[in-house]
Amino acid sequence: MSWFSAHPFPPRQPRALYVLASAAIATSAPLYAQTVPPAPHPDESTLPITIRAEDINGRPDRQLNLARDVELTRGQTRLRADTACYLVVEDQVTATGNVNMWRFGDRYKGDELQLNLESGKGYLLRPEYRLQLNNAQGNASRIDFLGEDVAVVREGTYSTCEGPDPDWYLRSSTLRLDSGRDVGLAGNTVLYFKDVPILATPALSFSLSGARRSGWLAPTVDFGSKGKAEVMVPYYFNIAPNRDLTVFPRLMFDRGLQLGATGRYLGVTERGAYNGETHVEGLRHDRETGTDRWRVDSIHTQSLAPNWSYGWNLHAASDNEYPSDFSRTVAASAERQLLREVRTDLVGQYWSLSARAQNYQVLQDPAATPTNGLTVPRPYDRLPQINFHAGRYDVAGFDWAFDAEAVSFWHPDWVRGNRAVAVGQVSYPIVRPGWFVTPKVISHHTRYDLDRSMGGTTYTGPTKLSRSLNTFSLDSGLVFEREASLFGRGVTQTLEPRLFYVYTPYKDQSLFPNFDTGRAGFNYAQLFSENRYVGADRVSDANQLTAAVVSRYIQPDGAERLRLAFGQRIYFDEPRVRLPGEPVHQSRSDVLLAASGRISETWSFDSGVQYDATGSNLYSSNLSTQWQPARMKVLNAEYRYQRDSFRNVDFSGQWPISARWYGVGRVSYALRSYGVVGATPVGKGKLLDSLVGLEYKADCWTFRMGAQRFVTAAQTTTTSAFFQLELNGLSRLGPGDALGAFTRSVPGYTQLNTSVGRP
Repeated sequence: MSWFSAHPFPPRQPRALYVLASAAIATSAPLYAQTVPPAPHPDESTLPITIRAEDINGRPDRQLNLARDVELTRGQTRLRADTACYLVVEDQVTATGNVNMWRFGDRYKGDELQLNLESGKGYLLRPEYRLQLNNAQGNASRIDFLGEDVAVVREGTYSTCEGPDPDWYLRSSTLRLDSGRDVGLAGNTVLYFKDVPILATPALSFSLSGARRSGWLAPTVDFGSKGKAEVMVPYYFNIAPNRDLTVFPRLMFDRGLQLGATGRYLGVTERGAYNGETHVEGLRHDRETGTDRWRVDSIHTQSLAPNWSYGWNLHAASDNEYPSDFSRTVAASAERQLLREVRTDLVGQYWSLSARAQNYQVLQDPAATPTNGLTVPRPYDRLPQINFHAGRYDVAGFDWAFDAEAVSFWHPDWVRGNRAVAVGQVSYPIVRPGWFVTPKVISHHTRYDLDRSMGGTTYTGPTKLSRSLNTFSLDSGLVFEREASLFGRGVTQTLEPRLFYVYTPYKDQSLFPNFDTGRAGFNYAQLFSENRYVGADRVSDANQLTAAVVSRYIQPDGAERLRLAFGQRIYFDEPRVRLPGEPVHQSRSDVLLAASGRISETWSFDSGVQYDATGSNLYSSNLSTQWQPARMKVLNAEYRYQRDSFRNVDFSGQWPISARWYGVGRVSYALRSYGVVGATPVGKGKLLDSLVGLEYKADCWTFRMGAQRFVTAAQTTTTSAFFQLELNGLSRLGPGDALGAFTRSVPGYTQLNTSVGRP
């Protein structure tokens, strides 16, 4: 064995096949959240080349002939072959027989290699490769190196599967890889799964680094909201690193061709940042309805100055049944009030000022009639609304705040007018170790200026109304601690009793309109609120005391393991201010009981009870529990009840069926259906939402399938089915929201495969 040092290699050669680790189908990603191309490798042009072989002959200044166990090494590049010839003047190496090349973690094997080290031009015959990135591998009949950054793979394959017989692979007649431009161009490409071609395209363009790039997204074959077959083939435009556009033709076999587009953008100007997203979709002449159908959603936020911004939030649809006919989720199908709002905000160090104009498009339930209670009320338009807030903490020990509002309300059928509100408050918190006391004074001032016009009728009440009320509150509490044990573990147990007193004198407000006020939900947080209402049209009179106690079990690391809470409000004087239809208050409120925590590393629960102590019956309750012993193993159960309203159960989970099969499911069921008018049960039960799914996890791919059925309106349901094939390091083929259906339906769901190259 002998060795020899010769001229250094010229600058690095292209990592020709690295680019095959990118997805062959373009996909979108969050703006500015794309994969960053690998950093350029260090310049090795000044490093010496080390040559080793059993037999070396020739002229060191002209040609070196190498035979038997040939090895050439320079930096992170190493070449081994049976024989090789290095032409010094031409700076070219030719190797034959069992050619092996290692380059920056990647490995190439072939029968013959010729490479001009100065120009980067050459070829490799019958190569096999394994890439460090994504552990990809493949083979080809030939690789032509056209320069340092450009290579052409002929009759090549690519897969992230291990072994000589991969479950899936790409095969292209030609694959031009331009790492300088970060572009891969493939011709006559076929995607094989289990040796069966499942996708073919005459031409394909993709990013070599895995960054976003314009191109066709994975096509989807799906069943729409009404269970009818549909096909969607989106095209993605990567306009700039901070702008993109997705256009999707969607062929619905029952309705026709729907066209849609989603544009996203974000950026920074001299005045500040901006971002937004707009989605439009339209269907010309729906064959089911004979009408044109469309939907528009647009959100935008932008800074005009360091403390000044504006934006809009706009949503609109062509008809009432659009959510029922085209929605794919329960939340989307239940969206019946579409907000249209433009606003601007100005913020100072201790104050903020905002102005907005707002109205809603109301989509009525298809089954709604004036008498069955399904009609969705139309909220008031705010044209405009101006809000001012100022406040500071710890000013000589005092906390103070001031809020002012001026709104012009408009409605096609109800009373219209203007409302001005000013609310000031000051408190003096006294906080000491183990206890606190906080007295507070709030001053409410409201004025109305109402119109006589009221849709098709005339408002006959007073047009000038005003109200001034002062509220006093006193919040106090104690904190006790002791060392204790919980399930055999040492913890710190706290006992935190709290008293909260509120006094507000009574003022008759029956003539005041109700523009935007409703009863606050009765919960533990609301027990410590001075006003029972949300909104400025009613200020509740109060002479009441809230008594509550909380006990927490805290681990040494600060994590809360268990929380127990109890609370009740006592009315010394019966509240007289009420909204229309609001029941008369008793001398004391319902009792609230709550318990939540993590029983062990695998069990957690959350529960709450609202008990009507006056009527000695249960008003509402909820109990949910989760068992998650390991990844991809979770079971959830929930029970929810509200008197004269609903009694529902919900079960969901993800669980392995065998070594590679996993089941996913959810059932949400109403045990008793109540009438929309009154509290009389009208049925034994109703299925609200259900999902059944199966997933198969292989080493380099995942398959999932499922079906979902949910309520879209009072008397209609929809069923959709989906199939998705996820190829590691490549793409997901099938409905893009298939994985989202599992994630939304099953709390604690774990994605089987988290190594996909791009979403």
